[in-house]
Amino acid sequence: MNFCSQCGSTVRFDIPEDDTRPRHICNSCGVIHYINPKVIAGCLPVYEDKVLLCKRAIEPRNGYWTLPAGFMENGESTRNAATRETLEEANARVSNLQLYTITSLVPVSQVQLIYLAQLDDLNFSAGDETEDVQLFSEEDIPWKELAFQTIRNALKFYFEDRKEGKFPMRHVDLETPAGQYVDKSIQSI
Repeated sequence: MNFCSQCGSTVRFDIPEDDTRPRHICNSCGVIHYINPKVIAGCLPVYEDKVLLCKRAIEPRNGYWTLPAGFMENGESTRNAATRETLEEANARVSNLQLYTITSLVPVSQVQLIYLAQLDDLNFSAGDETEDVQLFSEEDIPWKELAFQTIRNALKFYFEDRKEGKFPMRHVDLETPAGQYVDKSIQSI
């Protein structure tokens, strides 16, 4: 950030009084600009014994499989964001959303929320950011072609939990550099 979004003056990167972290501070009007993590919301849509995955048609990880998810917009709830992203990316309608995984992606300042959801019907298709959409049984999941560690984690949790018939909310902290995510702390909440 080079300029203040309030008055247009230059900003400095410094620790404000009574704070502990450096922030962008306007040199003229004194406004402190906080830059906080981005929230990603999505669904793990289930139909009978299968899960719905989307093949990405955009970067990052173009051509790899993922769950329908994306950035939350201002003015919407996380549940609404997950439902919207599923509709946008897979033209799929879901219901019975239950928060399932919360992942802190520390190096890239993101928080990802994945809801376990029921796929309402088989009327799904690729959206603008999706090359393909398919239902996969556990044995057919393209594990080596999954786009992100967060998706791999959610799917592993789901198939493990399905055996028990219980789906506890999971919290994962991923603290390694982007693209090299390895679970350092996985715990059920």
